[in-house]
Amino acid sequence: MTWHILGAGSLGSLWATRLARAGVPVRLILRDPRRLAAYQAAGGLTLVDQGQARRHAIPAELPTADGPIQRLLVACKAYDAEAAVAPLLPRLSPDAELVLLQNGLGSQDAVALGAPHARCVLASSTEGAFREEDFRVVFAGQGFTWLGDPLRPGAPAWLGDLSAAGIPHAWTPDILSRLWRKLALNCAINPLTVLHDCRNGGLLEHPAEVAVLCSELVELLQRCGQPAAAENLLEDVQRVIQATAANFSSMHQDVASGRRTEISYLLGHACATAARHHVAVPHLDRLHERLKAHLRQRGLPVT
Repeated sequence: MTWHILGAGSLGSLWATRLARAGVPVRLILRDPRRLAAYQAAGGLTLVDQGQARRHAIPAELPTADGPIQRLLVACKAYDAEAAVAPLLPRLSPDAELVLLQNGLGSQDAVALGAPHARCVLASSTEGAFREEDFRVVFAGQGFTWLGDPLRPGAPAWLGDLSAAGIPHAWTPDILSRLWRKLALNCAINPLTVLHDCRNGGLLEHPAEVAVLCSELVELLQRCGQPAAAENLLEDVQRVIQATAANFSSMHQDVASGRRTEISYLLGHACATAARHHVAVPHLDRLHERLKAHLRQRGLPVT
């Protein structure tokens, strides 16, 4: 079965090249003719793994191409996911499966609402990759990918493709807990690295600020039915800060490069959920407002 991959960013390219390397059929879907022409001129996707570069001439097409889509990896940014999937809806087969590899929460529900006949598998990944240039991705760190479907707990047969491709993964019946935990980690770390303009390790100088955010996040997680995601959150945040001390967070990298952030699907989603559940989170709300003001000053979107 062919994997159609929407989004040739770092993680989309990382999955595409490893699947192709394992002999699994893959097709890229690129957003417009200019992007497709640039890809064809590059001769394919290049994966740099342990210092070794290899180009993979993976077929690519436009969203308007003919042919059904049965398995689609949606690897674009959270704010692009719903609009990117929309033109593909007529091509989805009756038993189509979508693997949603977005940060935060909110975009997955929007995609699922637009494709009610498709099975939506949610994914949360800690794998590290970055683009050196267009269509050239560097595998920066072995991580792990959790997958699950809150509506249909049975694991799909295509997980064997991931094993063949060397993509470490596991199927979990509690994927929402994994996604909420990652969202909480991101809310406690990423916005502060932007506002303090520091690497992750710089937050070691702001322990009280980190601790009060974690306290509010723990209460929020418990009140919205995700107690497992709340367990030992502060300790885990401190561990991540220390383990990634030399790294800039993804949100810091986006702001530094003048790119749109995923604020609405991370901190914005947490604050909106707190309001719906009548949970007081004054420090998270204040952080959200400070971050939006910071983005406005740089001419970046705040949604």
